[in-house]
Amino acid sequence: MKRRQFLIGLPLALSACTAQEVWDPDDVVARAIYRGTEPKHLTLYTMKTVSSDHGAHSSLLIDASQRVMWDPAGSFKQTRMPERNDVLFGVSPTLEQYYLSYHARATYYVVGQRIEVAPEVAERALILALAAGPVPQANCARETSRLLRQLPGFEGIRQTWFPNKIEEDFGKLPGVWTREYRENDADDKAVAAAQIAAELRAAQ
Repeated sequence: MKRRQFLIGLPLALSACTAQEVWDPDDVVARAIYRGTEPKHLTLYTMKTVSSDHGAHSSLLIDASQRVMWDPAGSFKQTRMPERNDVLFGVSPTLEQYYLSYHARATYYVVGQRIEVAPEVAERALILALAAGPVPQANCARETSRLLRQLPGFEGIRQTWFPNKIEEDFGKLPGVWTREYRENDADDKAVAAAQIAAELRAAQ
C-alpha cells in the first residue's frame, strides 16, 4: 500500500496536455454532482518535480454551487468523476485525494494552496472553467493564470506559461493555506491509475 501524507505549512509524470474534446452526458453529470459543506473556496494545485521543484502542471479545485476540478490538459481518467472538456464533476474530498494520489510519486509532489472566497467569486470561477473548452498541450499554466486573473481579488496573478509563477503569486494572496502532498510509489502513472481504478470499482 502506498504511503500517503500531508505536510502542513506549504498542499502530478504529470498531467499531459491534450486538447481532446470530452463531453459526458447530462444524466451522468447530474448524478455525479457533489456539493460541499465548507465555506466556498479555490485550491490551486501545482505539480512539481522532487529533484528541482520545477512546476510541471497546474489545476484548480473550485468549490462553488458544486465541487469540480478544473484540470486543463490533464490526464487523470477514471469512472467516478465525469468530465466535460477538462472539468471533472463530483469531486468529493475522497475523490480529490485520489486525484492527488494519481499525480504524487517518488519523482513528483503536489503543492496545494487553498483560499476561501465569496460564493459569487467561486461561481464565477466555475462558469469560466465550464466555458474554457479543452486546453491545448502545454497550456495548462497559461489558461489557469488567465482564468484566475478574471476573478475579483485575483487581478494580481500574472499571465504566465509557468506553474511556479502562478504558485508564487497565489501564495501572496491574504488568507492562503498551503500544504504539500507526497507519495513514495514508483515513477509510473499507469500503475497508480490501475490501483486507483481498482479501489474505485471495489468501493462502488
